[in-house]
Amino acid sequence: MLKKAEVILAAGGEKRVAKQHESGKMTARERIAALLDEGSFVELDRFVRHRCYNFGQEKKELPGEGVTTGYGTIDGRLVYVFAQDFTVEGGSLGEMHAAKIVKVQRLALKMGAPLVGLNDSGGARIQEAIDALAGYGKIFFENTIASGVVPQISAIMGPSAGGAVYSPALTDFIYMVKNTSKMFITGPAVVKSVTGEDVTQEQLGGAMTHNSTSGVAHFAAENDEDCLQQIRYLLSFLPSNNVEGAPIVETGDDPMRTDDSLNTLLPDNSNQAYDMYDVIKSIVDNGEFYENQKYWATNIITCFARMDGQTVGIIANQPKVMAGCLDINASDKSARFIRFCDAFGIPLLNLVDVPGFLPGCNQEYGGIIRHGAKMLYAYSEATVPKITLVTRKAYGGSYLAMCSQDLGADQVIAWPTAEIAVMGPAGAANIIFRKDPDVEAKTKEYIDNFATPYQAAMRGMVDMVIEPKNTRPTIINALQMLESKRETRPAKRHGNIPL
Repeated sequence: MLKKAEVILAAGGEKRVAKQHESGKMTARERIAALLDEGSFVELDRFVRHRCYNFGQEKKELPGEGVTTGYGTIDGRLVYVFAQDFTVEGGSLGEMHAAKIVKVQRLALKMGAPLVGLNDSGGARIQEAIDALAGYGKIFFENTIASGVVPQISAIMGPSAGGAVYSPALTDFIYMVKNTSKMFITGPAVVKSVTGEDVTQEQLGGAMTHNSTSGVAHFAAENDEDCLQQIRYLLSFLPSNNVEGAPIVETGDDPMRTDDSLNTLLPDNSNQAYDMYDVIKSIVDNGEFYENQKYWATNIITCFARMDGQTVGIIANQPKVMAGCLDINASDKSARFIRFCDAFGIPLLNLVDVPGFLPGCNQEYGGIIRHGAKMLYAYSEATVPKITLVTRKAYGGSYLAMCSQDLGADQVIAWPTAEIAVMGPAGAANIIFRKDPDVEAKTKEYIDNFATPYQAAMRGMVDMVIEPKNTRPTIINALQMLESKRETRPAKRHGNIPL
């Protein structure tokens, strides 16, 4: 047994391990050791072997079947993990390689523990043909069954091409490592032969391509070590499963803390931009947050943070980018994040400064109506506590899409600078009074009346108007009040979100 274990622990041998290190990558076992608490890893299926005789004249030994699987702890909490080993046959996936992954997927589901997949593979093991293909299918099925039950995190730490990309795509979050991660359906050679496009691997499917252009990835890391530490950090915000709460952390930040700077943060001219990050940093514990899809659809911010030690999911318009308008990508980004938070019982905090949906032929032809409806659906479907803070503009359907009271916000809070209306008051006045001889005076009067939160407050659509400096304690008080929230919906198989 010890001799067999020695061969397996040596992975692909000294030369291949050295080549892995030369390319800036850790080995599978090094990655697992860096991810999990020291000494906590328990390996499963170390001696599993393939059944394929098609590699050559003799059956070829593949240590560990090219993937290391098992469980351990992160910050003392149970986590399941698999790490593909590129030093063994390029980490290629065959029947038994897939079986090892499926086993930890099923165990994670049974035990109610997160699953982390460290992907570094050349793809399907061609020699195993249909058995390899079936292996991918089994993995995809388990990804789907576990969705919304346990957090699933994928790290692309090398190549991931063809069918291999779809397991990560079915998980909750995807990490990619700059310069070493590659993710695409087909590589540059096939692309050139089919479309004539001349593109590098990095341009086609590198970490920043998928973090900033496609939105496929959610986080970018500088190197393997940074990636693994970021995964540990993300899990610190998340519950282990959909029936447990997220960890409560003692942050040392006074829940009653106020911030006078918020009173003067907004420009006098409502058409001038300000930075919504300043609001987030002011109100969350110690100004600390972890942003999801930081480089994509930057007109909206989605992030995890803590308020009085409790995890919250924040969705915030960013006035510095496209004036905070909602577009196709922002709608998709938000809807997915909302649904993740709702699945795992994480309260939603919505910071609203939105002038509308982005107009234009590109948006209409791209289906902005359908994509925008995803946000409406996601907020309406969500039963977790939902708190909406309107800092400035909240116009028309875009305000509804940011979770107005009508879409189920449990508490709507407004700053005195809030403008809640069907459209911008100046534009509305120009339509209403265009034939009035006293158009200028009427327009000014209309703006004075409607460029405020008080019309909405008079109709009970805003629960309170607060001084901005009191935002943090007001939201924390609302979160405490909503801890016992229970909401039931009609029994059904599932809804039909407009995809």
